Amino acid sequence: MQKLDKSDFKNLVEKHQENVRNLCFKYLRSREDADDVAQDVFIQVYESLTSFRSEAEISTWIFRIAVNKSIDALRKKKRKKRYAQLISIFGTGEDDPPLEISSGENVQENFEQSERVKHLNKAIESLPDNQKTALILSKYHGFSNKEIAEILNTSISAVESLIHRSKKNLHKKLYDIYDGIFK
Repeated sequence: MQKLDKSDFKNLVEKHQENVRNLCFKYLRSREDADDVAQDVFIQVYESLTSFRSEAEISTWIFRIAVNKSIDALRKKKRKKRYAQLISIFGTGEDDPPLEISSGENVQENFEQSERVKHLNKAIESLPDNQKTALILSKYHGFSNKEIAEILNTSISAVESLIHRSKKNLHKKLYDIYDGIFK
């Protein structure tokens, strides 16, 4: 691919930055870390544009970089400090959206919804990286199995299998959580 001028690159960043940030956040569970990794993604995109082969969509290529950088950032966190890694996965509550306080039954419903979201996020974070990536790209970002296969550099059937296994594992993990709560 030919080198983009500054305005073309700016347009490319503006078009993809929010989706890249959201994807990074799904891995890192920290807005600050997600912003840092997203910035690294676009630095690599800028530096590597001349080597981009137009065999896939540029968005697919950008997401592949984002997935790899997010996984790398998680691995660094794990090596540096176990405690920090646990906080980033489960959150400290600071990044969680505030509950809207309302009257009566809605307070209980909001609390229950918040708890379900926490349990789901915890279960997703515990999935193997490849299953988590396929699930996040499919369910949170709406990529097709073909696009996910390009991002992960694998076959469509492998993606289908990853998504199936991730759903099966999530079902088991969530069943275990809720079965333990209601015993």
